[in-house]
Amino acid sequence: MSTTENRERTWTAALAVIGDEILSGRTQDKNIAQLATWLNVQGIRLVEVRVVPDREDAIVEAVNGLRARNDYLFTTGGIGPTHDDITVDAIAAALGVAVVEHPEAIAVLERHYATRGGLTDARRRMARVPAGASLIENRVSGAPGIHVENVFIMAGVPHITAGMLDALTGTLEGGRPVVSATIGCWVAESEVADLLRTTEKAHEGVAIGSYPFFREGRTGANFVVRSPDQALVDACMADLTAALEASGREVAAGGI
Repeated sequence: MSTTENRERTWTAALAVIGDEILSGRTQDKNIAQLATWLNVQGIRLVEVRVVPDREDAIVEAVNGLRARNDYLFTTGGIGPTHDDITVDAIAAALGVAVVEHPEAIAVLERHYATRGGLTDARRRMARVPAGASLIENRVSGAPGIHVENVFIMAGVPHITAGMLDALTGTLEGGRPVVSATIGCWVAESEVADLLRTTEKAHEGVAIGSYPFFREGRTGANFVVRSPDQALVDACMADLTAALEASGREVAAGGI
């Protein structure tokens, strides 16, 4: 298939949201919207979502159905350290492979928990992956996500999921390639959250990522505008810069 044909065909993804807490209403899912937005920027369309309980047979059935009729399948939830986090085992069963400990995941977890009480048996469970899997970087909480075949196994906590998606940006084959631009500002993310949301909403097909930091005794954030369309990135970046400057903030092109 030529590059032109790759870009013109529709790439699809599905999401399996795993967790009894979602189905009971105790927790409201926020990952559907953020995954759909992120996929749009990658040139991939989210076409279906299933919510399934923490039951192996239900997860196996959903995973095998969704991964067979889509280019990609994402799952969220059920990869923590407790006995009822069964997503890895269920997906390994769906794929017909064993569950193994990933040595790189062990190393990542050992570093993360070195000053947090050490790598307990429960925490070590988060290094278990279906055989043949690779890892998805998690800059937020240490425990990595998992990529095996066309399945991406991710955390259920939305801000952790967001970090994993950021690590995957530009790595999936899809429509037109993603372009981006970055600016930085010495401002607390919470002070400009509404401004970011309004600007993103005004520019369909664009996603704005916000990455706060604390440096030199000051709070700041870098803002990354992404889209498959350079013109959309330029227009959104111009409006975002103008809005930040209008609110009295100094903007650093390229980030801080």
